[in-house]
Amino acid sequence: MNEEFTAQRAEALLREWTASESLVKHGLAVACCTESYGVREAARLGLEGEAAARFAEKYRCAGLLHDFDYDRHPTPEEHPFVGVKFLREQGWPEEILHAILAHADYSGVLPETHLDRSLFACDELAGFLTACALVKPTKSIADVEVAGVKKKMKDKGFARAVKREDITRGSELLEIPVEEHIGNCLLAMQEHAGVLGLAGIASEG
Repeated sequence: MNEEFTAQRAEALLREWTASESLVKHGLAVACCTESYGVREAARLGLEGEAAARFAEKYRCAGLLHDFDYDRHPTPEEHPFVGVKFLREQGWPEEILHAILAHADYSGVLPETHLDRSLFACDELAGFLTACALVKPTKSIADVEVAGVKKKMKDKGFARAVKREDITRGSELLEIPVEEHIGNCLLAMQEHAGVLGLAGIASEG
């Protein structure tokens, strides 16, 4: 990936276009989860060092940018198409743009590559894991467990906006059990709890 198109630049765009702090946090959470799959895939491909890091960074960028236009353009007519048009004009890699389009099931673009599938799989789950953390007395993602997440998924009244079928389909696209997918994303978010605002109330201030 061109040195110009970095995760740092992607995060700057997310923050520039997004007034909602919760939406910024969602982008960061999806980026953590998606990047973790990039790290796994780089290892599977035998990449090491700088090559592995740059490979995983593409996944992080896709996560950071997948909803960066949503605050300004939230309708299905505009999101993510307005953002993708802007990114294309800026010269961002097409594989990242394809993943962003594929994460929206109404875009007509199907998740084909491992990057596409990873972003699709992580989007709804990252939001669900955040919701699971915020209902804990501690508001800490460290206290969220896979079994509890699966139980919450069955509760249709909890985090109603999250599409459970996308979480399930995402794990199928990645060809892993849903429990493993939840565990992977949970670990990724736990490792970045502070940045995501999910380290818990005891650690604030």
